Amino acid sequence: QVQLVESGGGLVQPGGSLRLSCAASGSPSNININNINWYRQAPGKQRDLVATITNDGYTNYADSVKGRFTISRDNAQNTVYLHMNSLKPEDTAVYYCKINAYSLTSRRWFDLWGQGTQVTVSS
Repeated sequence: QVQLVESGGGLVQPGGSLRLSCAASGSPSNININNINWYRQAPGKQRDLVATITNDGYTNYADSVKGRFTISRDNAQNTVYLHMNSLKPEDTAVYYCKINAYSLTSRRWFDLWGQGTQVTVSS
């Protein structure tokens, strides 16, 4: 069974940087990852889309993070990254990755969410 494992969250001061990772495990060689999204959810707020990367490498970002965050993917490692620079207190949230993938075993498409990783930006 494939699952997503997130890492890289933590406490950082305003203006600092973090890199989040999201890796597929559990027979990752049996899936082809298509588009990948990073979401975030702050306490008491809805879950918002932060960044997207498609199968052909197209990227898109929410206006609130544009120019500060970079999404990338390593298909050989079945891993996606979110590099966050110039972090602000309002970036504080739980960050989730979501993939859309094709199973080579079952020959069907599916969505899968990571467990979330906490990012706290504070002095």
